Amino acid sequence: MDDAERMALIEEAVAPVVDAHGLELVDLEWRGLRPRGVLRLYVDKAGGVGIGECERLSRELGDVLDAAAVIEGGYDLEVSSPGLDRQLKKEREYRWAVGKQVRCWLAGGAEVRGRLKEVTPERLVLERDGERTEVGRAAVTKARLEAEVPWPRKA
Repeated sequence: MDDAERMALIEEAVAPVVDAHGLELVDLEWRGLRPRGVLRLYVDKAGGVGIGECERLSRELGDVLDAAAVIEGGYDLEVSSPGLDRQLKKEREYRWAVGKQVRCWLAGGAEVRGRLKEVTPERLVLERDGERTEVGRAAVTKARLEAEVPWPRKA
């Protein structure tokens, strides 16, 4: 079984459990290292996901994955939030980031920041201070979330 097939089977096994916990699967990574592989799942929900939720989900997913027998041999399972400044790489991550603040680096060195409003295979639409900017996907060399911290905090 190649990695793409393995990832599809893993996602098929974990998706119903993630959904049942009211969470969204942002990304999953498989590192088939010897002697143990590592499976990382990044999950989120409106308002963020806490450590306790990740722990509960991890315990349940471990049982589900073992029963589904989609991973041969020993592996470590890691479940976490995507992080405040996650790099966006996969299409799923871009779709998840709609509505969030992002920063894109473009070919030629330019940078564009704003709230991600729309994602298509050809372009990204960002909005900043009421102005919309369209960026061709082919021009984006790197994109990441920008942490939105409500400063200054009110006492």
